Amino acid sequence: MQTKIAANAQAMKRWLGKAETTLGNHSDRLNAINIFPVADGDTGTNLYLTVRAAAHAADAVVDSGTATGQSTHAAANPHDVGAVLAQAGQVAMEQARGNSGTLFAVFLAAAAEPLAGHTRISSPLLAAALNRAQIRAWSALSDPVPGTMLSVMEAAARAAAAVDSAHDGDDSNQTLGLALDAAVEAALAAVVRTEDQLDALHAAHVVDAGGVGMLLILDCLRSAVLGEELQSELLDGLHGYDVQDPHIHVGMPRDEGVEVMCTISLSPLDAAMMRQRLDEMGDSVIMSQVGGAADAAGHYRWRVHVHVLDAEPAVALIRSLGEPTEISVSELAVPRDPDPRAATVAAFDAPAIAAETRNPDGHAR
Repeated sequence: MQTKIAANAQAMKRWLGKAETTLGNHSDRLNAINIFPVADGDTGTNLYLTVRAAAHAADAVVDSGTATGQSTHAAANPHDVGAVLAQAGQVAMEQARGNSGTLFAVFLAAAAEPLAGHTRISSPLLAAALNRAQIRAWSALSDPVPGTMLSVMEAAARAAAAVDSAHDGDDSNQTLGLALDAAVEAALAAVVRTEDQLDALHAAHVVDAGGVGMLLILDCLRSAVLGEELQSELLDGLHGYDVQDPHIHVGMPRDEGVEVMCTISLSPLDAAMMRQRLDEMGDSVIMSQVGGAADAAGHYRWRVHVHVLDAEPAVALIRSLGEPTEISVSELAVPRDPDPRAATVAAFDAPAIAAETRNPDGHAR
């Protein structure tokens, strides 16, 4: 069995660092097969940028024991696995890109909750974290669909739970290794199944891009904790993933409309109202809390994501309920640059709309 297992905060830092590097290396192929929910070829880029934000946040906590420099973040214990991942998840949520990035941020922030106060991950804690994460990710979407990264999250969680149950909650390193192996194996099987779960993927003869990205993230977790290399053969045979395959999304019909994202503080009632109204306006609605505590007025911070035909009504609705920050609009019909180090968005600056090009770290060029 593995002898280099280290399931502490340093391992979580390694996990997210590995995931950043791996997604950067795979972003082009993930973009190439990104045709669901829209064929905009940016899943690899969005996951890379979101994981990059999380990785840098984890680095800051583990290396210095302080928060990321943003005044809204409290200092985190650099030895508390849950605290490190919570900080990383919060930053990822606030900087999340696209459907895939937002769902990963939700996953990470939720996974941190059962780990709070622990300096080491065990098989029971892994099972609890993965289960909390997949449930929260499914619930963040107004209209969740099987055959996506949600199914991959769920399969991994179920596999880890099965190992934990079979070993009666044993918290040894050996059982943790078995749980991680099972989670990745189940995630791979779930990715393969995506092709037959969604008509668009079946017709194009490809697997889901977000699902593959999530599989890579989980294999990075396994690698970081077990002290092993990434499984080089993991993606062999996945349809559409050979480096010689074309960028399938390029030949797909272009989707009309835009993607609107922001962070906003809302009461639970206003959050429910916003979700309902956005559901009426568009689709791919994702709303999830950023952090767990309410402010003095009883408002919670939310990350909001929606696809709509016209940005103006959606932005007007958002502004009518609160004061959004980090509000951005991206054209769905415009192919993104496949280079993960380049991302173009349009930023809403009241009262006018201004176009702005940003680097992955969020600073204007």
